[in-house]
Amino acid sequence: MEILKKADIGVFGGSGFYSFLTDIEEVSVKTPFGDPSDSVFIGTIGEHKVAFMPRHGRDHSIPPHQINYRANVWAMKHLGCTRVISPCAAGSLQKEITPGSFVICDQFVDWTEGRKNTFFEKSFQSEKLKVQHPSPAETYCPELRALAIQTAKELGITVHEKGTVVVINGPRYSTKAESAFFTRQGWHVIGMTSFPENYLVKELNMCPLNISLITDYDAGLVGDVAPVSHEAVLKVFNANIDRLKTLLFKMVERIPMETQSCPCGKSTELTL
Repeated sequence: MEILKKADIGVFGGSGFYSFLTDIEEVSVKTPFGDPSDSVFIGTIGEHKVAFMPRHGRDHSIPPHQINYRANVWAMKHLGCTRVISPCAAGSLQKEITPGSFVICDQFVDWTEGRKNTFFEKSFQSEKLKVQHPSPAETYCPELRALAIQTAKELGITVHEKGTVVVINGPRYSTKAESAFFTRQGWHVIGMTSFPENYLVKELNMCPLNISLITDYDAGLVGDVAPVSHEAVLKVFNANIDRLKTLLFKMVERIPMETQSCPCGKSTELTL
């Protein structure tokens, strides 16, 4: 893979989060895995060149189960990113995690099906690309997680320092029975995009970070919680979008330029 070195931080945006940077350069990227969700928009925050891509497309036309995650992540690597931040709207599975709060996840559970979730495929094998098994035991970057937590606290944002996100296929939400099952497992957050996005970032030797903005209590959490609706999710997300943008800007400004100390970028010797 040719690395263009046009950006060093990548950000994937989700529902209601289509504009992140100003004074931007729009870059179209072609990948061996097909077309990404959209162009990549490159701007500057502090010392960093930041690449932003709306994972659902700028017009929210791509449902979560049809996102080309491999193309999106490959595009970030191709542009030179070494760290990728993935904010997303998510539901709460536990009472103490209230709508409007943030969760900096440290674990995921894959409850999806049919998604292309690895770069290790026979059709892409070569002398430089052999089948490997990078461990997902600690998928999320510890340095980025610590920085996100510290920055959120300084901004007065209610933040949960760890949590397990269960990723469902979408676009449908959970039934009450499914949601109650997830809650009984002790999982904290439910969403539709964190896998395979974050794990693919790790496969390409970039540092992944999930920031879950809690928009609702998932159906079935407690008997008197109304079932979630897309409109209700967007209402809470839009009410908190400025806090999310502020967190991202402040956090990115503080990210060190070098990555040598971080273990995330050493998971494999993968080269595409």
